Amino acid sequence: MSITLNPYLNFDGNTKEAVYFYEKALGGKLMGLMTFGDMPADPNHPLPDQMKDRVMHAHLKVGDADLMFSDTFPGMPYQPGNTVQIAIHPTEEARARAIFAALEDGGQVVMPLQKTDWSPLYGIVKDKFGVTFQVNVPGELPQ
Repeated sequence: MSITLNPYLNFDGNTKEAVYFYEKALGGKLMGLMTFGDMPADPNHPLPDQMKDRVMHAHLKVGDADLMFSDTFPGMPYQPGNTVQIAIHPTEEARARAIFAALEDGGQVVMPLQKTDWSPLYGIVKDKFGVTFQVNVPGELPQ
């Protein structure tokens, strides 16, 4: 069984600026940056124009550590200083479900576990202490 953890930073439309700032400040290497507009279109859930340039996911390597970033959707709660989440990457779906269920106990599901374009199983849960976790089984990113 394998699992990794990393900080996941959320911003309100200025993720690109933050990623390049941290890349320079921390001597990191940008591994990838994908906007919401880069994802395949879904006619059942059309993407508002203001979302297309926002960052869906960015990955910065700093030494052996990984920092990940994303912009919020307009209207989602955002409070500067309360923007760090913990991303958990179990390799097995059963382990992901167990972790999610344990964190959900006394907490709140933000996004139920589900298949996404980048993961066979992904969800977001805020635990009973107010800490938000993204549970993500690694998958292939769309080309």
